[in-house]
Parts: sequence; structure tokens; C-alpha cells
Amino acid sequence: MTFHFRLAGLAPAIMLGFASPALAETQVPGDPHAADPVGIVADPCPAHPAPTDQAGWVTWNLHMLTRDFGQLCRYAEANRAIAAQKVRVVFMGDSITDNWINADPQLFTEGLVDRGISGQTTAQMLVRFRQDVIALKPQAVHIMAGTNDIAGNTGAATMDTVFGNIQSMAELARAHGIKVIIASIPPAAAFPWSPDKRPVPQIAEMNARLAAYARANRFAFVDYHAAMALADGGMKPGLASDGVHPTPEGYAVMRPLALAAVTGTLGAKR
Repeated sequence: MTFHFRLAGLAPAIMLGFASPALAETQVPGDPHAADPVGIVADPCPAHPAPTDQAGWVTWNLHMLTRDFGQLCRYAEANRAIAAQKVRVVFMGDSITDNWINADPQLFTEGLVDRGISGQTTAQMLVRFRQDVIALKPQAVHIMAGTNDIAGNTGAATMDTVFGNIQSMAELARAHGIKVIIASIPPAAAFPWSPDKRPVPQIAEMNARLAAYARANRFAFVDYHAAMALADGGMKPGLASDGVHPTPEGYAVMRPLALAAVTGTLGAKR
């Protein structure tokens, strides 16, 4: 199940951490895990049971944003488990990537690794890029990001900032000898969790920038948007459960495009 939250009320919670020297640690009122370790520690990822109601998920979301902004704990154990394996491609992304392995688990075999996290913006992905991509030493990375920036999941940002975050991920990959596949933002006419947004023109602008950037740097560009969009910029019927998140039928459209980009970037698997 995918959870998304608007962040109204986060700023006052963060400001609590700066009210006085005694409150220098960022805390969320009512956080049942406020006693979790902070600072430089050996194990920054204590285990907690999943919330059982909406209020619990809201508190969890705020705890995550103030204590583990990039959600480095999400894949820490899984990364250790595959450290000795040969990774061909890491798929870095948000819920669209996160949900992909559930809809099409067979895709993520033979060296293809899913590292999507629901709700994340490009700023959060950039924070975890070293751990969840570079440290795995893949041959290539597939970057699909931007939906949640347009939705405002972690606040406001300029188009240049969001585009720059994707550029930074791509350039970090290239600096480490990792080939880059840039994906378009899939279509969406509206966001159920952010209903005031009208994302079509911003998705179009970002995708134009990403395509031009990929072309200029000789990166592969995967245009999921063109394959899945109606003329008005919304998702084709049947390809998404809520106009944003692909159904199995939506992922079936995406799969051959992704594999073609992988083959074009790395060559046929030997």
C-alpha cells in the first residue's frame, strides 16, 4: 500500500528544535519514538512496528522527515545482503518504482535491483544515492523522479532545483563509472494526495528538460510518458489505479521500454 502525506504543520515541528539550546534535537510532538538515538551512532535504524491508523502514519511520516530524511534505513539491511552480488541496474525512484517490484517481481532478477521509496522527492533520493546506488556498484542506474516534487511532498522547490537534483544523481553515477538511464515522469492529470496541484504543464516541462539533458550527455532516455499519456496529459484508462500509480497493465507497458533502455545501455546480457 502506498502512503503520501502533505506536510502542513511540519515547519512548526521543526522550529521546536531551535527554540532553545535544550531543544536542539528536532522532535515531533506526540512521536512515540522520540527517544530513538540521534547523532553519530553505530545503529541509527531501530525497528518499530508499522502504524495501524492514519494518525499513526502521519506521525511516522513526520518522524521520518525529521530523523531519517532520506530514509537510509529502508534498504540498509537489503543492501548489505546483496553487497557481494553483481548488480547490473539499480532502479532509483519513488512509489512508481517502489510498487513496480510487487506488480512485476520477475523484472527484478538477474542483477536488476529495485530501490524505490514511496513518497520521496528528488532531494530525498539524492541523500540516499550513495548508499542505495553507488555502494552497490551497479553497471547502470535508472533514475525516475519528480512526481512528488511537483506534488509538494517535502515543500516548495523551483524547477531548476528539482532538475538539478536529478542532474546531481546522474553526475554522481557517471563519476563512479555507472552508466545512466534517465526516465520521464509518467503522466498524471492530478494527484489524489495533493488535489490543488495541476501537474500536466510542469510534468511536460520537466520531461523536456530531462530528454534534452539525456541527449546532451548521451544517456539513455526512457519516455514512459509518451507511451502512457492521453492527449490532455493524463494517464490512459486502465494503466493506473488512481491516475498516477501504474496498474499491472501500466507496468506491462513500461517493462519493454525499461528493458530496451537497459539493453541499449549495457548490451545484451551474457
